[in-house]
Amino acid sequence: MKDDITRIIEHGDWTRDNLVRVLGMQDDAALEVLRAAAEAMLLDKVGAGVSLRGLIEFSNVCISDCLYCGIRMHNRQVDRYTLSDDEIVESARWCAEKGYGSVVLQSGERRDARFVDRLVANVRAIKQATRSERQPEGVGITLCVGEQSREDYQRLFEAGAHRYLLRMETFSPALFARIHPAHQHYETRRACLKTLREVGFQVGTGVMIGIPGQTLEDLADDLLAFRTLDIDMIGMGPYIPHAQAAMPAEWPVAPVEARLDLAFKMIGLARLMLGDVNIAATTALQALDPVGRERGLRFGANVIMPQVTPLSVRKQYTLYDGKPCLEDSAGQCATCLEGRIASVNRFIRYHSWGDSVHFAQRNGLAAEPAEPPSGLRHLALRADKIIKLHLQQD
Repeated sequence: MKDDITRIIEHGDWTRDNLVRVLGMQDDAALEVLRAAAEAMLLDKVGAGVSLRGLIEFSNVCISDCLYCGIRMHNRQVDRYTLSDDEIVESARWCAEKGYGSVVLQSGERRDARFVDRLVANVRAIKQATRSERQPEGVGITLCVGEQSREDYQRLFEAGAHRYLLRMETFSPALFARIHPAHQHYETRRACLKTLREVGFQVGTGVMIGIPGQTLEDLADDLLAFRTLDIDMIGMGPYIPHAQAAMPAEWPVAPVEARLDLAFKMIGLARLMLGDVNIAATTALQALDPVGRERGLRFGANVIMPQVTPLSVRKQYTLYDGKPCLEDSAGQCATCLEGRIASVNRFIRYHSWGDSVHFAQRNGLAAEPAEPPSGLRHLALRADKIIKLHLQQD
């Protein structure tokens, strides 16, 4: 299998059959070839820098009823909250002062006028409050607030948000229907990805890995969908159950190690297939493995989203059980991440929006400089050299 995956990587032969084969492999040596190649691709196309997105989960009120989610509309056991405007802006200001460079505004899904009006106002206020000599245009803003109308996407973009993450969770219409109520439609959500691109956003999406009933073919199709849609950024992680979710108890959940194994393979394959996109090492990886985010970085991820949601409400925004960092202050999270990132020979890109190189290339824009500290310049080796070094060690 090791020779096979080396050949697939060298030829970029990412057919559905080959993707299924790699996803199903249980050969440690072959997995390390995948990992080393993905890391090499990352360093060649994007660099060793890790971009931080301060995560502000500003409301857990939601009108959707996704079966897998801990804040679904019909979970009556969760305490609902919405941060005040001042709390949202102050959280973003803290990120700017720490040098994070970007924030993510995430919430449960709502589409009413009051919600959108407040969000537009908050985006504008954040841009104004976070301007500095280092970042004269303020922090970068990613939104993760679900399906909206074209008009509202346009308003949010014009207010100053420029990246949007809309996770599909799966690109299989049948599996999507299985884990969502009938009134939530696959076609509607996928159409939103097209609308976001047309409005001008850098567009991100992602999937859950290890959903009960999901096949390796489904995951291969997810990867091919990322490529077909020309996605700019990807956020995906292992499926983790929640005690108050509505997934049927009889649906079997794969063992933790199996879900993690697939998650790391998906990150590595996405990096090899797509080259210069942004890929997040998600918190869900750390929920199942204490060093899960570090492992995600080594498989080709280049974005981490540290928690800055106020501690007073953080436990009310749990999409799955076992979410880490629920009791750590934003400052503790910042210190912890510095050590985690350095432990895998990577560095934080402070005071940088960390925009997708892929988006810049597609639109003829200059990518942000990402010069590593002098001690890490060796990480700029080209991918072919790193792969050869790895194979020689074996």
